[in-house]
Amino acid sequence: MSSEIPLYRRDPQAWRDHLAEGNRTQPRKRVGADVLFRDATGKVLIVEPSYKPYWDLPGGMANANEPPLGAAIREVREELGLSWPGGRLLAVDWVPPHDPWDDSLMFIFDGGILPVEVIDSITRLDGELTSHSFVAPSSAEQMLSERLARRIAAALDALASGQVAYLHDGGQ
Repeated sequence: MSSEIPLYRRDPQAWRDHLAEGNRTQPRKRVGADVLFRDATGKVLIVEPSYKPYWDLPGGMANANEPPLGAAIREVREELGLSWPGGRLLAVDWVPPHDPWDDSLMFIFDGGILPVEVIDSITRLDGELTSHSFVAPSSAEQMLSERLARRIAAALDALASGQVAYLHDGGQ
């Protein structure tokens, strides 16, 4: 066993510098956070972004140093005008590099069952969305990307099982 004192005990500043170098040079991942809202009949809320070819769940990309749940809460407020307090994690999906994008981590949180008065209060605020609709999960599949359709199916399974789903490109 070596009697040498570890770097972080000998020179705390050198240790912080070492960590800072790792932080500077290691890859960074994009993080997205969506919310699975449902109505009393089991339909899911999907939104139509003005900048994507497919419908999506409410939510979006996290800002730098913003936690995923915080991003979901912020995006729901900005997009739909809803003060949603947050919900439990249903799924985490690692999405491999595709098109111009590096890999990312996508989170889906449980938005719960929205009462009619909350549904009626939805107001698309930021101009990113052109429409929103509650649709049966089987109907939503035709409106969503294949990856997101698989992610939503896994999130619905997670609701039923009480377990968090860990996904790889939308699949288990």
